[in-house]
Amino acid sequence: MITNDYLNRVYEGLAARNAHEPEFLQAVKEVLESIQPLVEKHPEYEQYGLIERLVEPERIITFRVPWVDDAGKVQVNRGYRIQFNSAIGPYKGGCRFHPSVNQSILKFLGFEQTFKNSLTTLPMGGGKGGSDFDPKGKSDMEVMRFCQSFMTELYRHIGQFVDCPAGDIGVGAREVGYMFGQYKRITTSFQGGMITGKGLTFGGSLARTQATGYGLCYFTAEALKCMRGDSFAGKTVVISGSGNVAIYATEKATELGAKVVAMSDSNGYIYDPNGIDLAYVKNLKEVRRGRIKEYADTHPGTTYVPDCRKIWEVPCDIALPCATQNELDEAGAKALVANGCTVVCEGANMPSTPAAVEVFLNNGILYGPAKAANAGGVATSGLEMTQNSERLSWTFEEVDSKLKGIMEGIFHASYNASVEAGSEGNLMVGANCAGFLKVATAMMAQGVTY
Repeated sequence: MITNDYLNRVYEGLAARNAHEPEFLQAVKEVLESIQPLVEKHPEYEQYGLIERLVEPERIITFRVPWVDDAGKVQVNRGYRIQFNSAIGPYKGGCRFHPSVNQSILKFLGFEQTFKNSLTTLPMGGGKGGSDFDPKGKSDMEVMRFCQSFMTELYRHIGQFVDCPAGDIGVGAREVGYMFGQYKRITTSFQGGMITGKGLTFGGSLARTQATGYGLCYFTAEALKCMRGDSFAGKTVVISGSGNVAIYATEKATELGAKVVAMSDSNGYIYDPNGIDLAYVKNLKEVRRGRIKEYADTHPGTTYVPDCRKIWEVPCDIALPCATQNELDEAGAKALVANGCTVVCEGANMPSTPAAVEVFLNNGILYGPAKAANAGGVATSGLEMTQNSERLSWTFEEVDSKLKGIMEGIFHASYNASVEAGSEGNLMVGANCAGFLKVATAMMAQGVTY
């Protein structure tokens, strides 16, 4: 609940102006509730309208994306780029291609990205973009034509010192490659740092593919060690999703001694009591682009349930939601608690509803919020930009070591901030406060006209 008068006025005004944007309002409310102790210590924030400026994007770009399908028919999608906050660096955040994409979702993602990037300690502001285009079922040539059309407009608004996109849901190495090629063609320049997630032959970073999933496990492992004196070893883990984040979270959790027993996609989930056959899932999802149901057809003893939200009913010690926003609701959270789960750390962006988070906090669950736990992807994007600027390529081990250090640092920054805010161990409050303070200090230093 927001009890501070200043923050409440700001939120009520924002809600009145953006009543049709529930995801955005949800993200803002969570942050404002957390930072109340800081705002009360700094009355100058109200004097200089800091929060009013913080919750409004600096720029929203919307454009049409016409492209031609394989049948020769012209299709038109809508493209977006939300440049939310550049107080500590150029806008940085992924592009999402999915039918659910709209302004509310991208504003929430850009707002969250601002604080997530702040937590990495790297000089990156917050942004997000994408389109309601769905790559599923499209040929490589259709995806290429869409990406080229998308970048033909977007290129005007981005650059290595302005705004640096990356991948997200529906945007992998294929899509990034097509977009980078079009940007290079239009600008007649090779700006490696203008987009991240590139192929290794043209400026990409080793470990970038694994980064979000690995980083999630590094954060979770450090939280377990420091807050519970425990580890992944011998734990049963449920991971939602079966895309990039889920695959590499499964890989790292298994390396750390856990057994992952469930994964999902938008159609349903699989439960394999023997432990997920990750090599099969990688081939299924990264090569054949198939559905998770096929796993059950080839793995005796596996159960397939055609309802992805019921994955949280699978008994486990640790749950890592890695699919999409608001996938884990109150009922799912209660099912996890009832079945003995003690740790929930988020690999997707805002995957838990406010009601689910309340269940976690009321039942002593070790809860790692997305803006802290899933920052590994953007952290390694920042490391990719550094390598591009230096004209160097680090080894996998060098990048992975830096990633591990960043994720452990994010845990400690979040935990320490939770103590200072009077909410020791509440990593949601801690992450919000730690991320906010750096951005707020920079905004104050740069003046009101900023």
